[in-house]
Amino acid sequence: MLSVYDKKADKKATNLSINNDLLFKAKRLKINLSATLEQALENELRDRERENWSKHNKQAIKQLNKLADENGLFSDSYRKV
Repeated sequence: MLSVYDKKADKKATNLSINNDLLFKAKRLKINLSATLEQALENELRDRERENWSKHNKQAIKQLNKLADENGLFSDSYRKV
């Protein structure tokens, strides 16, 4: 799957504020906060980009579906149903 960001880009320090109890429990379990945040942000980016793509292409998808409904698909003749 293609990455939604440059994984080779330099790291940048930043300040965050998070729930103290959540931080305490994560540290106690030795959870890598940076890696966990990066994974969560990557997932969120992927979800939002997918959503934006769908919204941007909604009309084209609708037209393609209409065309397929009216004319069938090229692969229809190869189906073994």
